[in-house]
Amino acid sequence: MTTKKKDITPLRISHLRGPNIWTYRPVIEVWLDIGEFEELPSNKLPGLYERLTERLPGLLQHRCGVGEIGGFLERLKEGTWVGHILEHVVLELQNMAGMRTGFGQTRSTCVEGVYKMAFRTRQEQVGRAALSMGRDLLIALIENTAYDFDAELLKLRDMVDSLCLGPSTAHIVDAATDRNIPSIRLTEGNLVQLGHGIAQRRIWTAETDRTSAIAESIASDKDMTKSLLKACGVPVPEGSLGRSAAEAWEEAQDIGLPVVIKPYDGNHGRGVTLNLMTEPEVIAAYELAARKGDSKSVIVERYITGNEHRLLVVGNELVAAAKGESLWIVGDGKSTIKELVAQQINIDPRRGETEDFPLGLIKPDESAEIILELKRQGMDAASVPTEAQKVLIQHNGNVAIDVTDEVHPDIARIAALATRIIGLDIAGIDLVCEDISQPLEQQRGAIIEVNASPGLLSHLKPAVGKPRDIGSAIIKHLFGPVDNGRIPIVGVAGSQGTSLISRLISSMLSISGKYSGVACADGLYLDQRQVVKTDCTSWDAGQRLLLNRNVQSAVFETNAKRILADGLAYDKCMIGVVTDLNGVEDLADFYLTDREQMFKVMRTQIDVILPQGCAVINAEIDVAEELGELSDGDLIYFAKSEQNPALNKHLANNKRAVFLRDQQIVLATGKDEIKLLALSSLKASKAEQPEAIMAAIAAAWAMDIEPDLIVAALRNFDSNPPKKQY
Repeated sequence: MTTKKKDITPLRISHLRGPNIWTYRPVIEVWLDIGEFEELPSNKLPGLYERLTERLPGLLQHRCGVGEIGGFLERLKEGTWVGHILEHVVLELQNMAGMRTGFGQTRSTCVEGVYKMAFRTRQEQVGRAALSMGRDLLIALIENTAYDFDAELLKLRDMVDSLCLGPSTAHIVDAATDRNIPSIRLTEGNLVQLGHGIAQRRIWTAETDRTSAIAESIASDKDMTKSLLKACGVPVPEGSLGRSAAEAWEEAQDIGLPVVIKPYDGNHGRGVTLNLMTEPEVIAAYELAARKGDSKSVIVERYITGNEHRLLVVGNELVAAAKGESLWIVGDGKSTIKELVAQQINIDPRRGETEDFPLGLIKPDESAEIILELKRQGMDAASVPTEAQKVLIQHNGNVAIDVTDEVHPDIARIAALATRIIGLDIAGIDLVCEDISQPLEQQRGAIIEVNASPGLLSHLKPAVGKPRDIGSAIIKHLFGPVDNGRIPIVGVAGSQGTSLISRLISSMLSISGKYSGVACADGLYLDQRQVVKTDCTSWDAGQRLLLNRNVQSAVFETNAKRILADGLAYDKCMIGVVTDLNGVEDLADFYLTDREQMFKVMRTQIDVILPQGCAVINAEIDVAEELGELSDGDLIYFAKSEQNPALNKHLANNKRAVFLRDQQIVLATGKDEIKLLALSSLKASKAEQPEAIMAAIAAAWAMDIEPDLIVAALRNFDSNPPKKQY
């Protein structure tokens, strides 16, 4: 018996990682005991509205059930319960921490004072932390006690920064979602699978599974890169290799001052020093470049006047371009250079230390390049410039001014050519020129670097100019115009013969030429071989099929308990089979007690069917027609009796159905019929389960498998296939 008190007590917290009874997306589901708060809605909690809206002003944007801005606050004034309030608090905390979410629902259960709350989260640990923080904050606001909000929110933000996808990877994944391409995060970092099975592709931010390791090695070898580009007619600055400080100075004199020195094997501009005029400057720049690279060799090359530009090439197409600018400070006669940088540069709200900021913080006492630049001017971070004195902090860094629309077609062509020469599929081309809108040969411009795995943020969030849709360009590069990275997925939900149905469907897929996988209660099967013997209806087991590059089609068995505990193992399916709505008596632990609630659970299987897919439903379910109406795709009924009302109504509309007549299985489309086979022609073990046989046949028919192949698969199906551990 629960002791009632003024508290909000989580009884159970679950992460539903796939489509579930709440939504298509992953959510955290919490069972809450609100104790005495059951008698105290928000309008009976003095001062809560004022304290809550003051602390979380973003709640104004929450529409709630009212459907318009301010909807939740309206409910808060009228009176709503703390479980519902906590839902919105947790969502807003995630938003404030930098992880945008919006979906949440709270529902009462059959037990007084116990509620089920679900809220969308993009990362489980962050969601759980936001729930804990939200609960403590809400209690503090109700009781009007102290709570260190800023410190706790900072912890949550740190979790978002360390655990969530980086903004560049998240942008690509969002672009995939817009194309209806599923995604699976493979590590705690930014390695992501787009698509399923044999149709999948992989990205690691701006690297893809098409990115050549050889090309990456060439790009990191600056001398080889220049040689290849020059050989193919791409303008590059004159330069040569220096293996010591003395040799670097000798090469600089041969090339002609001013020069640039960069690491032989560096990347992304690290260790590069520009506009070097004297021997001490060259020696200092050599030492910096040698430290930043993996060898003692450096590149010495002619300094090209102009602005630095970063051109992003995806495939053979220039998709974005950004320009850099020099950074200067102006002295006031009192402040140090470090202080002036903080006052005049780092105060810019576009600057920060995380990937969310398009510009980084400038640290004149830490950056070796800036320390060297200041030394060239006879100063350091502690120097105090005179009033109105201009001090150069950084040459041509801060590449964050969008100039995509200004790029001359000839420059775009040369950037794409340079990318192909090196062999990269995605490249960041560093180019120096006076005017990006004019051909290079008219201004002695040149390509100075080709970078693998280029940064994307300067194009996604430029400091000046229009953001560019890089994610869509990368997705277009990886997938064809009509390709969505999906394989045929069949979901089989219910409690009657579902393992047999799943394996029969897989057998039919295999005989039609597809390498199929099955995750069912009998185990995990790959190409008809049992590779795991234990129950594999869990979310984790199902993921093994989706990750497998051999799998061309996949079949998943599930049931009400699995849907409630895990959600489905996939986001969408081609075929969704529902055999029955039995077993509600086994769901009391989930506070489900009636058939109407069972309907809401099992409809999950129908809700995820793709528009080009098909629902396969047992017409003998009393609410078969209500289930069928939920399918976004086609619908096939199956039934033991051809006299079934739902089935007959369906056929009258010239739709498809599978049924028994005189112990023969019949495929019907309206009045057109195909007598498939007699049950007596099958082994007794299968003939005794006609509903399962018909469900499997209907699913195969929905996938356009030829009737002859369906019959062959039924007759050859072995319920005890060879077992092999992989």
